[in-house]
Amino acid sequence: MQYTLSILVENQAGVLSKISGLFSRRGFNIDSLAVGVTNDPRVSRITIVANGDEYVIEQLEKQLNKVIPVIKVKRLTEGAFISRELILIKVHCPAAKRAEIIKTAEIMQAKIVDAAPNCVTVEYCECNSRVNTLIDLLKPYGIREIVRTGTIAIDRGSAGVSV
Repeated sequence: MQYTLSILVENQAGVLSKISGLFSRRGFNIDSLAVGVTNDPRVSRITIVANGDEYVIEQLEKQLNKVIPVIKVKRLTEGAFISRELILIKVHCPAAKRAEIIKTAEIMQAKIVDAAPNCVTVEYCECNSRVNTLIDLLKPYGIREIVRTGTIAIDRGSAGVSV
């Protein structure tokens, strides 16, 4: 099963290394990792998406809470949070197919952010499943390159992870 963890940490050098090392030592793969400063510049939020079973995730949460710069760890509950990922996709785009590719981007509410004679770059920010749908729709045209950020996530409503 896929789990999303939101981790508040002190904003200092080496924290990300400690967190990722914890996963590495346990032989646990991170599917997505995103880090950014919060509204308090002394605190950063790490969002990790990983697959595993309930027992493994519980153990990771306990271990994460023992890491000194970690302030708070929260497992986000499926359906109770909003997540987004940014993707840039460079697509082969001969003149004859340009209108189709632009129409596909419009339907998915993506933006064309760069155009060259034989390719376009599409920007899209959405949940993971919709990002994957856009990739599937653009594959037949020939994807040249993909750049993705990690998933970021926040609780719905007034619930949240705060210091």
